[in-house]
This record gives sequence, C-alpha cells and structure tokens, in this order.
Amino acid sequence: MNEAKRLRIEFGDFQTSINLAAKVCQKLKKLGIEPKYVIEPTCGIGAFILAANDIFEGASSFFGFEKNQEYLAKLKQEISKRKAKKVVLKNVDFFEHDWEKEIGTLKGSILVIGNFPWVTNSEQGAIGGKNLPLKTNFLKQSGFDSISGKSNFDISEWMLLEVLKWFKHKSGTVAMLLKTSVARKILAHAKHQSLPLTQSYLFRIDAKKEFNASVEACLLVMRLDATASHFEYDYVVHESIENPVCRKVGNRSGHSISNMELYEKNFFLFGDSPQKWRSGVKHDCSSVMEFSKDGEILVNGLGERVNIEEDYLYPLFKGSDIGSGKGWRKKYILVTQRKVGECTDPIRSLAPLTWKYLEKFASQLDARSSTIYLKNPRFSVFGVGEYTFMPWKIAICGLYKSLQFRLIGPIEGKPVVFDDTVYCVSFDSEVQAKKVFSMITSREATDFLGSLIFWDEKRPVKASVLNTLDWNKLQTKLQD
Repeated sequence: MNEAKRLRIEFGDFQTSINLAAKVCQKLKKLGIEPKYVIEPTCGIGAFILAANDIFEGASSFFGFEKNQEYLAKLKQEISKRKAKKVVLKNVDFFEHDWEKEIGTLKGSILVIGNFPWVTNSEQGAIGGKNLPLKTNFLKQSGFDSISGKSNFDISEWMLLEVLKWFKHKSGTVAMLLKTSVARKILAHAKHQSLPLTQSYLFRIDAKKEFNASVEACLLVMRLDATASHFEYDYVVHESIENPVCRKVGNRSGHSISNMELYEKNFFLFGDSPQKWRSGVKHDCSSVMEFSKDGEILVNGLGERVNIEEDYLYPLFKGSDIGSGKGWRKKYILVTQRKVGECTDPIRSLAPLTWKYLEKFASQLDARSSTIYLKNPRFSVFGVGEYTFMPWKIAICGLYKSLQFRLIGPIEGKPVVFDDTVYCVSFDSEVQAKKVFSMITSREATDFLGSLIFWDEKRPVKASVLNTLDWNKLQTKLQD
C-alpha cells in the first residue's frame, strides 16, 4: 500500500466538495438554523467553512480546526481569494485538543458541521494508524462482545459522541456527513443518554457519487437545546437532501425502528423469543476447516485431498446457500468441539486421522489473530453448543436483504451446520420445527421483524432483532 493511500485510510480522508457543502448549508438554512458560531472540528481544505461563510451571513465567527497543516495552508489561500470574513483557523488534533475550554467561552447558538473520518478502529489497526482516541471500551461492552468484533467502532462515532457533550449546557445544531449505520447509533445513544434533542433529520446522500465510497451515507442533523421543556427522539428520514418524501423513524425498547407504522401495528408481538437465535460456527480458517467433495473424495479449500474420519465432520450450509434458496452443495465443516471451551485433546485418540490433519495445519490455525482463540484449547471453534447438534433448524442469512427463512433437516444422518453469517433456532422434533416455521413466516411476523430492520446495513438481519419476536404472542394472534 502506498503512503498516500495509507494516510487516506488512516484519516478517513474523504474531502467534501464545495457543491455538496453548499447544498447542506442551504438545507440547514431552510430548516430555520441561523447560528451565531459555526465550527468545523476537522475542516480539511474547508468546503464547509467556505460554504457556511457564504450562506450564514448573520454568524459572527467561523472556526476551522485541522491537524493537517498543508490543508490549512490551502484553505487560507482560498479564504484570501474569496475575501471570506470572520474566519478563524487553528492547527489542532481533535483527539488532543481541549474542546471544553474552546467551546466554553462561546455565548450563543452553535452549528457544528463537517465530515468526520469514515474509518473504523480495526481498519486503523490494520495499517498501523494512530488517528484514534485513547484505547477504551467506550461502548461499555463486556466479555465476548468486546473481543469478537462487536467492539469495533467507527472513529466518527466516538468523535460525534464527544461533540454532543459540548451541548450539555448550550443550544445549537450538529450537522454531519456520516455512514448511515453510525448516524442511527448516535440517535439511539442520544435517547439512551437523554441528550437534549429537540429535532433530528437524516438525509440520504449518494456516497458513490460524492466520495467514490461504496457505503450507505447520510447527512445527520440534530438540534439540541438544554433549556427545552420537551425532548424528541423520533426522527425523520428523507431519501435525499432535495427529496421531500420522508418517513418517521425512532427508538423503542432499546431498538431502532425503521418503520414506525408497521411497528405500531404489530408491537404487541414484541417480547422475548422462547428460543434464542444463535449464529453459526466461527472458525476463521475456511481453507482448512471447510471441504467439498470430488466424487467420494474430500477436498479442502487449498485443493488438497483429505482423508479424515467422519466423527467431527458435518454437512455445511453457507450463508449464501441459505440466502439464495439453494440446496446443499456437498459442503462439509470440521467441528472440533460440542461446546465452547471444551478440551480438544480427545480427538487425538477418537479420530487420529483428524488430529493428524489438524496438526498438519497447526500453523494456520494457531495464527488466527483473535484473542478468543488464544485463550481457548488448541483448534477451537466458536458458535457451538447443544443447539448445533439438534437435527432440525430454521435458518436465515444475516447478510441478505430479505426475510428468507429456511427449514433445514438432517443430511446424511447428521445435523446441518451453518457458517457465522447465518442465524438459526434448533429443534429435536420435525413437527415442532415446521410449526414454528409456519408462524415466523406469517405476514404478522415478517411485518413486525421488517419494522425493526434497516435494509441498507451490511448485515441487516441481526439476532438481537430476531430475538424480539415472541412466538407465544404470535401463536395466540394467529389462532384468533
């Protein structure tokens, strides 16, 4: 990776065009936003500072903060060329600057505007980037979540939560270009923390056109007033900055609601699923742990013929098979444990060929980077339990943009296993599995679940959503 590309990733460096910045500022003015102070905390080459200076004529000061001195030099030249007035530029690092002191002296309405870095902390780590806050579990996650990927967060999320602290005793507006998934997290956090929100809007933008980025993005606008008598946490989603078509979105019972109308129609189904939806097996080494068949010969992902016992071998459905409605493609997976943390040493005597195979690829398996493997028996997998080995399952792929449930029975006399993009519930009885399958594929169930799903997300279907559907309440409704 060349240095320019590495730095662009490290700083999430997607500069905003002056045309988009102007469009954003004009929309804010139409919403009745007339700030006394305009602040861009990471101003880059200053598109928002310049656009705001043109449009918010009543503002007394425009503050641009930026770590990159070359960007500041370019912005100073542009300010001089345009004869922009009342602009104050400062060379500061967002993560080290004393914002409390900086903002505390301002008396009057504030507009914080900009485009924070579109990069996650894990992406930073992969390139050795240091454009990060001090390492902390700021999302207050614990246990498995904090080390298995759920603790990964967008830098913009952390930065915007810091900005919201500025409004503890002030009034004003935050207007940020963000990944849409981050915007929803911020709005959910605002409700959870009882932040002084009075109005919120989300305007979709074409990130591919504006930034050549393949991600769902938006303009998030949040109006805050600590003196208001009522705070409002529902918000309005517009299909674009120009498009008046919109829908109401909100947060209920700790969940973001994508369609309030459908949710309110079916909210009586909200509760706890009698059985928890679980993700499939996680092993992080598909070339070694997954197989196909060439005739009767087992072949691993490296194209090597493999001779191992069938004791720990199970038929495999990938997420793509479940999501696309395909049948079984004679795929198999090696499952080394029946529960998380179980000792793997018995494989040595019970299935010596399998143990020999695992030892052959020990360097690849031992190199799996996640700490969940380092702290568990050698050759461990995750996402296993009693439910993994039950014969009947209802499954859905979290990556597909539809509620495509599948009823899957045993194959070759063994229970089917899924990869970790799939969520499933398991049953001993075919009759019970078919009964539940009929219920959760009903219109009432899919409408309810659909009201909680944001289809623009990378993994729209989540276990946390599936687990809110109370089958007992659903059965009562369907029997009425």
